[in-house]
Amino acid sequence: MPTSPADPAVTVRDDRAGRWAPWWVLAYVALWPLPGIAETVLGLGAVYAAARMVMRRLQRRPHLLSTAAWALTSILFLGYWLPQAFSAFDAIDPAASWTKAAAGLRYLPFMWLVAIAVATPERRRLTFGGLALITAAWTLDALVQALAGTSPWFWSLEQLKLAVSGHALCPADEAAVADRLSGALGPCNLKFGQVLASLSPFLLLPAARRFGNTGWLLAAAALGSVLLLAGSRASWITFALVLGYSGVRQFGWKRLAVLAMVAVLGAGVLTASVPQLRERFARTAMAWDGGERGVDEALSGRARIWEAAVCMIEAHPVNGVGARGFRDAYPACVADGGPAVWGNAPALHAHQIVLEILAETGVLGLLLWLAAVAQAWRAWRYAPAAARERARPAMLALAVTVFPLNTHLAFYSAFWGGLTVLLAALFAGSLLARESDDTPTAV
Repeated sequence: MPTSPADPAVTVRDDRAGRWAPWWVLAYVALWPLPGIAETVLGLGAVYAAARMVMRRLQRRPHLLSTAAWALTSILFLGYWLPQAFSAFDAIDPAASWTKAAAGLRYLPFMWLVAIAVATPERRRLTFGGLALITAAWTLDALVQALAGTSPWFWSLEQLKLAVSGHALCPADEAAVADRLSGALGPCNLKFGQVLASLSPFLLLPAARRFGNTGWLLAAAALGSVLLLAGSRASWITFALVLGYSGVRQFGWKRLAVLAMVAVLGAGVLTASVPQLRERFARTAMAWDGGERGVDEALSGRARIWEAAVCMIEAHPVNGVGARGFRDAYPACVADGGPAVWGNAPALHAHQIVLEILAETGVLGLLLWLAAVAQAWRAWRYAPAAARERARPAMLALAVTVFPLNTHLAFYSAFWGGLTVLLAALFAGSLLARESDDTPTAV
């Protein structure tokens, strides 16, 4: 695969081509609180990007992507999509798996669209700047919710929905049982912590670059406070990785260790004053109370889910039970041990990226994922320093999102799958964009 970010044969001669791409990407992200509309934006953007690229090729006009960016984006897509396709042949529910695989094809032109959005300095500034603005706005919105009890962002969307359809985005009875800060996504979609943690590099790194140590500290404090209150322990691990990577670069190990101790003290004060946060830490402490039940309670029932995932891997080692087939295979893999922590409903996914890939797509799927990871690492390793620097926020966001020593949302779901391929395309497009000052590194 070409790894040079510059390809003289296809140099862009029309800087204004593709100027629509950043706005499409930002609209998709901003509409995540409305998942159905966001999915529509993704689908329409994919169709539009595919049509534009085909038309430009037929008209022999300059390409919107460098050869290297197009190749890496396509390889990352194949690493994500091919496991779905191979798992569908003997899936638990073949019709559902083939439907999922067919729908997943929309991600290829969408990833091209995202890569186009960061293919030039002007578009990249707009896209990354817009992501930083959205992340900052959602952080401030969540801080307001922590103080006032209501997210202005979600409240505004809900009032708009009520005015248009007469129905609320989140029924009152479901909103009442939310046990954490829900932010812009609302109390019926408690993924805010994971989403904000994955987007945090787009705010933290530019804040440090523009405002120095003060900018990093303010952004880290605001994001950290919100993520603690959002209550997702997976997001705490994700954000800790972001802080560790960026903090070492900003302060060095020694000063970062001092800041970490201050942060722990601050988290302790916040925990003492917020009952829901105390409950989270108390639940985590149950892992040391002894017994399988305590560990399962501490993990919110994930120990039972992971045992079921291992059962599926043993029964379907080659290509798994089928993408999103976890819920169908779950009942046959669970011993009768009483109701789970979450109730009697089957688990929807493995809650861990490696187990999800192995259970749903098998060893073949894991090998394809690892092949895509290897290509991404190779492109990063041989890219010029300037290319790595401009792609660093996207690289960090992608790396912490797929970090294997954590718990995760479902990577083959529409919501989290869309976020993951978005980050992958931002990484590939920004790393291998054409820049006149880049010097290709020989492989």
